[in-house]
Amino acid sequence: MSESFTKGMARNIYYGGSVFFFLIFLSLTFHTTKEMPERDNRVNLTESVARGKALWEDNNCVGCHSLIGEGAYFAPELGNVYIRRGGGNIDAFKSFMRGWMNAQPLNIPGRRQMPNFHLNDQQIDDLAEFLKFTAEMDVNDWPPNDEG
Repeated sequence: MSESFTKGMARNIYYGGSVFFFLIFLSLTFHTTKEMPERDNRVNLTESVARGKALWEDNNCVGCHSLIGEGAYFAPELGNVYIRRGGGNIDAFKSFMRGWMNAQPLNIPGRRQMPNFHLNDQQIDDLAEFLKFTAEMDVNDWPPNDEG
């Protein structure tokens, strides 16, 4: 090997590395777009789920809660709350959500409170449908524990 590192050698390493990592990027992009339809639960996307997501965003739920690992860690992870509190039954989960949302704030001393957003029953049902939708996505067994 040569004792000196030339500009030509540096240029070849730069261009070769750029092409190599660009090809890796393209292959990972292709793989992701191929896998997503099987994992993202899009066949169950309904108007109710879309309204629930809009409520989630409008009320800044992600400011305190995390969903599938994204968001704040101040309040519990809600990616599996449908399974934890509804047992996989949408009617039971909607009943739980109505009771929980209408009982807020709980006024427990020494504990920060979830505000009462004064949502009507339809809005709570839409939010429950959105959380059911996220619980049924293939997220590689996230969260790592049952209680979020």
